[in-house]
Amino acid sequence: MDNILFQSYIIEERSYVSFIKREIHNLVRPHFSETRTAEIDIVVSEMTSNLIKHAQKGELLYRLSEEDDETVFEMMCIDNGVGIKDLNNAMKDGVSTKATLGQGIGAIIRLSNFSQFYTLPNWGTIAYTVFYNDPGHNMRTKKNILARILNVAKPGENVSGDNACIKSYPDKTIVFVGDGLGHGHHAKDAVDKAIAIFKESMSGDPSEIIKEINKNLKHTRGLVATIATLDHQTKQWELCGVGNISTRFQKGLENKNYICNNGIIGFNIPTRLENSRHEMEKFQQLILCSDGIKTRWDLVKYPGVLKYDPMILAGILYKDHGRQTDDMTAVIVKVV
Repeated sequence: MDNILFQSYIIEERSYVSFIKREIHNLVRPHFSETRTAEIDIVVSEMTSNLIKHAQKGELLYRLSEEDDETVFEMMCIDNGVGIKDLNNAMKDGVSTKATLGQGIGAIIRLSNFSQFYTLPNWGTIAYTVFYNDPGHNMRTKKNILARILNVAKPGENVSGDNACIKSYPDKTIVFVGDGLGHGHHAKDAVDKAIAIFKESMSGDPSEIIKEINKNLKHTRGLVATIATLDHQTKQWELCGVGNISTRFQKGLENKNYICNNGIIGFNIPTRLENSRHEMEKFQQLILCSDGIKTRWDLVKYPGVLKYDPMILAGILYKDHGRQTDDMTAVIVKVV
């Protein structure tokens, strides 16, 4: 699984809706059937129109990517409005608070392969939806693992210096999260080269992979990164990180932080790198964030969020804790 950058649009007035709908239509049309493209058009229209009607302003994130040789279109709508008062009721057709037909949320649920809505009073709403070409396609877990990547470039940049990659094998899952120093094309070049080495590496040992990357990144800007390997047989995580990738194990309201080593991969890393070991537990979530996401956040403020798809939590971290002065990445691996 590779990280594909989410495109971002701030929606402030109704005139933006037709523009964004056209942009997304042109993006998905070569990859989806005519019927599926039309259904995506409907959902884009509903999500953006609802945002203007109920919150006046918000942000739309979207991306087109590949998953197991299948094309995937994802969309996330984020606002800071009053929230949806009764979400279960709002999902029913014919329910409206704005004198409309009241079919918006119902249409989003029916037409997409997967959708979830997270809302709190006077906090706002996050709506997440996923499309495959096959309307009957079900999102799958691999080895009881759900892994999600949210990456958004610094406002004003068209590339991200953050990147992430997840490799899945029958006996293990290996996660890489990296942040090239600074932002823009030079940072992207460093992290992309690290990803290429990570993909080719035959090792499952995080510290050895970091040493391998360090040796081959001498002529780049350098980066910080954390690598985590989950052994599905021993039920253990092994982690090793260099630099300021925030890393947390979360289970319920309990959490445990992993402290990375000092240094810059490609320039100077500790002579002795050791892996940290942690037990895998059911319903545990490994959360890794680049420094574009603030580290002081508390899930007590978001009741029930751990029951949702990990992408909802990633969206919350971006919404409330994204610095907006750097590239922003959240990677969440959930044991189910």
